[in-house]
This record gives sequence, C-alpha cells and structure tokens, in this order.
Amino acid sequence: MQRLAPVLLSIGALVVVLLVSLAAGLTPLSAAGQGNQPTIPPTNTHRPTMPPTNTPRITPTMPPTATPRPSDTPSITPTFTPTSSPTPSRTPTATPSPTATTVGPSEYPEGFNPLTGLPFPSEEAANRRTLIVKVSNFPEIVRPQSGLDKADIVFEYEVEGGVTRFAAIYRSQGTDHVGSVRSARLLDLELVEMFEGLLAYSGSNEWIRQYILDSEWKWRALSPHIGVNEPFERFPEDGKAYEHTLFGDTYKMWEIAEQRNVNDAWGMRGFAFTDAPDPDGEPVQDIFIDYYNDRQDTRWQYNPDDGRYYRWNSGLPHVDAITGEQLAADNIVVLEAEHVNRPDIYESETGGTVIETILWGHGPAWLFRDGMWYEGEWWHAQGKLGLWLLYPGGEDPMHLKPGQTWFEIVRPFMWGVDLSENKVDMQATSSAIYGTQTQIAAGTATAAAPYITPTLTPTIVELP
Repeated sequence: MQRLAPVLLSIGALVVVLLVSLAAGLTPLSAAGQGNQPTIPPTNTHRPTMPPTNTPRITPTMPPTATPRPSDTPSITPTFTPTSSPTPSRTPTATPSPTATTVGPSEYPEGFNPLTGLPFPSEEAANRRTLIVKVSNFPEIVRPQSGLDKADIVFEYEVEGGVTRFAAIYRSQGTDHVGSVRSARLLDLELVEMFEGLLAYSGSNEWIRQYILDSEWKWRALSPHIGVNEPFERFPEDGKAYEHTLFGDTYKMWEIAEQRNVNDAWGMRGFAFTDAPDPDGEPVQDIFIDYYNDRQDTRWQYNPDDGRYYRWNSGLPHVDAITGEQLAADNIVVLEAEHVNRPDIYESETGGTVIETILWGHGPAWLFRDGMWYEGEWWHAQGKLGLWLLYPGGEDPMHLKPGQTWFEIVRPFMWGVDLSENKVDMQATSSAIYGTQTQIAAGTATAAAPYITPTLTPTIVELP
C-alpha cells in the first residue's frame, strides 16, 4: 500500500491537471506531446503597407468586363524585312500601289502603312522603324513648332501643371527639322511598346532615365541625355530659353538606328481604315478641349471642302513654323484615360508631381472623321504591340479615314471636351488675341511678352 501511494498521488495530480485544462478550454497534450496551440484572437489593427517607390507601372483600376477583347499577345512579326543598309532619302518618290477600300485592324496589304491606311510613299519608308519624337507645346513661345505636319500620328497629352506635350510619330514621311524637342514622360514608355518604336527626346528625370537604361529596348532610345547627340542641334533665338532650342533630324535618327541594328520595319495592329465613314455617326463640326487647370485648350474645326480638321491652340491658329500652314488632320480621336499622381517620382524640370496616364486596359474612345462623331472604346494590353479602337461589344472596329490622325488624351468623364454641330468664329477670336498681344509687345522693352504673331505669314483655312 505504501508503494501504491506515490502512484495514486500521481494519478490524482494528473486528473486535477486534466480537469483544470478542460475548465480553461484548452486541449490537453497528446501522447506525443504535440497538441493544438491556442489561437490568438485577431485585432482590428492592420499592419501598415508601405507604398512601393520603384514600381515601374501602376495596375489600372478599370475593372475587366465580359466584353471580348483583342488578343493580349498579338503577333509582332515585322510586316517588312529591312534592307541591309538603306540610305535615307529626303525626297522620297511615291511608289504606285492600288488603294484598298478597307484595311486592318489585324492585317494590312503589302506596302500599306498600318499607321495611315495608305500606301507607303517609298520602299525606304516601308523598311524603316516607326519613330516617336517628343515635341514641346508650352510655354507659348515654343509655338509655332516645326515638323508636326509630317507626322503620321500625333498624341497630345497632359503633363505637369495642366499643359500639354506632343509625341509625334513618323514613318511615311520625315523632316530634317522637328521640334523643339523636349523631355520624355511616363506615357512615352508605353507608346514605345505600343508602336514598337524608336524614341527621340531631349532628356528625362532620373527615374525614367534608369527605366530606359534597364529596358530591353534601350538601344532604341535616342537622346543627348544618354550620349546620342548626332541627330540633334541647338538653334538659339532671342527671348527663348535654352531648353526650347533643341531640334532634331528624323533622317539622322533613322541613320543612328540603322547603325545600332534596330531600324527594323515593325508593323502595327489595331487601326482599321475605310474610305467611306461608318454609318450612324452624329454630325459634329467643332471639337473643343479645355485641359485640366484651364491653362491651355485645343480646338479642331471640320472643313467640308477638303474633309479635314484644322487645329487651334489656346485661341490661335496652330501653324507649322516651316510652311506657315495651319496644322490639319484627317481623324481626331479622343481617348479617356485615368490620370494618376506619382509622388514617388520627382520631375526636376517642373518641380511638380509626375502624372502617369493609364493608357492600358480599356476606356471610352470618340472618333471624329468626315464631320461625324462615333463613340466606342480603346483597348491596349500593357507592354504589348497595338492600340485597338472598337465599337461597344468589342468585336467591330471603328474605321479611321486613311490619312493623318491626332489623338487627344483627356481625363475621365471626357473632362473638358465640348462638341458642337456649329463652328465658333475662330478668325474673330484669334484676331482679338493678336491685337491684344501686339499692344502688350509695343509697350514692352524686352522679348518677354506672350506669344506674338509669327514673323511668317500663316496660311489659315477659311472654314465655311
């Protein structure tokens, strides 16, 4: 009995431990000594999430829909095989070719430019790479610019401060004097991949510079900022700041690309062209865009005599500095896109918050051609070739008129866009502005007055 006493005491102690454990709501240890550990109740305090500072792109917030969309992995086989050593020609000779009634959006007849829907004017144009050149549009002293009239496509989009800048895209034609050439922005990084193009620019902030140097397309970047000086030259002018004096030669840019073995004739997907406009459009003669912060506006007016749209910039006719003729386009396309502030990227040029324009995913698109307005959608897979313009439903393409196209990118809800079936009398408006500025200049001893009538005599189209 004395020998059993310690055992009974031990058993009794174990029973007590078990009862206490059960009372406490705990699971006793198993024979292996590895029972379930108690669960710590969650608290309402969340761990802070640190925003990334080196994220190269921002995921679009536009939700996906069930609408069928173009393939995110389109074929990017070059439409043309470049010759071994093409020699740039400044006076290309047109190559006869039949005009197709409908071309695109996925395939194009041999010899047709997928940016214009027209035959290439020369074999040289067919065999070179699409070229994107950054051109300034603010302050007013940079106007009139040179060489925009030779571009197949021009993108106008907002940068810091509510003013705009251009990305002029060349393939069919070139120019030995384009500019003034200015710095690259975040959207340009997407345009390079969208068009598989070369990018010519004056410089950039350090974030963009490093992004380009780390990219697989770094050899397609042409800028004095990274040691490519040959295609660029300074043209100083009284009253014009140094940063507005850089101009470029597109033929020399293509030569440099040839030397680097990157002057390949890549194609494009997404644009469809027809000679006749689509049915069911609404008549619109006047397209006005008042950009964010009201510092700058753009107006396009349709001329039924030649079927083109003529451009006005902040109330004045927008002319080319070389020809003196008013800029015009065959199509105007307004793209609505989200604009995101990127405080993690410092823009030394302006000292302001960098804007990222989310031109991937999809959003509303308005097409204007032949005096008519069409509503649809744009689609673009981030980092992929192609920009698709489709009617709602995602199957039928919106058909551009063969020729030159200007894209205007605006904030959500078509911010600042005003359409009218009747044209504003812009000749009277511009005359009043010119008169006011001439009086300001007359009372100013320096050349620091606002934009004054160019020394050339501009050719302004009298619209009916």
